[in-house]
Amino acid sequence: MTKQLFTMNHIGINVPDVDLAVSWYRDVLGCFVLAEPAEASDDGSHLGAIVKDIFGDAFGKVRIAHLTTACGVGIEMFQFMEPKTYVPENTFDFSRSGIFHICLTTADIDATAKLITQNGGNVLSKKWQLYPEQNMRLVYCMDPWGTIIEFFEAPYAQFCANRAVRPSA
Repeated sequence: MTKQLFTMNHIGINVPDVDLAVSWYRDVLGCFVLAEPAEASDDGSHLGAIVKDIFGDAFGKVRIAHLTTACGVGIEMFQFMEPKTYVPENTFDFSRSGIFHICLTTADIDATAKLITQNGGNVLSKKWQLYPEQNMRLVYCMDPWGTIIEFFEAPYAQFCANRAVRPSA
């Protein structure tokens, strides 16, 4: 049997206001809008049956939009109407299981961090250079709705290339 290889298709982000989030990800992060927000509900339609199956008996209604990054990875945005999306007090609970951040590549960490704060987001960390011999920096940020976004000044494969030993803690 041949081992199947997978590519990243999309990530899903839950936000309390999908219209504002789509505008922010488009205008601030340069994402392309593939489909403006549209509603799906437990209404007996084909789409309604799909989302009801995925989200279960408590599901009533959601608004969904589709965006893509410059490299083609999708961002599917959700705003649940029934039950209503909420923002927890701590959206950076890095010790819990599951995805806790996304990472986007940028050519300029300083300009990106400034752009994030000028548009309602937050910078959560210092700007760090992981390896002294390479000028590749990273910074952790947060969008206005609590999604953690790491920005890195190199593609992931370049960042990890030829690394036998990870940086020490």
